[in-house]
Amino acid sequence: MSHTDQSIDVPTLLEISASGALVGSTRRYEKFSGEMAGVYLDEAAWKAEVAGKGADNLVYSVNEHKYQNGPGALIVGTSCVLPGSYGDEYAVTRGHLHAVSDRAELYYCLSGRGVMLLDTVDGGTSAVELAPGQAVNVPGHWIHRSVNVGDEPFVTLFCYSADAGQDYTIIAEAGGMKNLVVHDGPDGWTTVPNPRHTGYRSEPSA
Repeated sequence: MSHTDQSIDVPTLLEISASGALVGSTRRYEKFSGEMAGVYLDEAAWKAEVAGKGADNLVYSVNEHKYQNGPGALIVGTSCVLPGSYGDEYAVTRGHLHAVSDRAELYYCLSGRGVMLLDTVDGGTSAVELAPGQAVNVPGHWIHRSVNVGDEPFVTLFCYSADAGQDYTIIAEAGGMKNLVVHDGPDGWTTVPNPRHTGYRSEPSA
């Protein structure tokens, strides 16, 4: 087997920029305004954004690098959430719990200013602000979502186990996360309870 065969452990150089560009990425996906139905509390504001800027207006993008499977393999990537507001709420990603829910994830801020919004299914909640040079270690069993609270792209570098997967439906089924991240004066943010939140379904038993 060749030492360049990517099915074995081969050290790989990645070039990562503060803009979120990832040279050597193996996958990129993008989410657009028209695909964010039900994410924001103020549906009228979301519809107005779609009508004004188009359903294909980019909300966030993800570049990732994965070249292995199996125990110990990692996914490394970048997330770029563009600035914006929908009513009082800041722009967010869909958010997820890992399908293998005990898998942790690290997020390191490369540029911009944002918040990592976190919940557990049994009622825990947290909101961690990130600026360049700061990171948050998201433990397993925590639902998490990135929020841009600044006026420039919020870009993070992330890393997690390649077998983790994502469960995106757990947030939608609960009517959204427990709290919303909203404007609070000039350049400020705060969290407020989400009136649509109905509680999360239990995690599958191991």
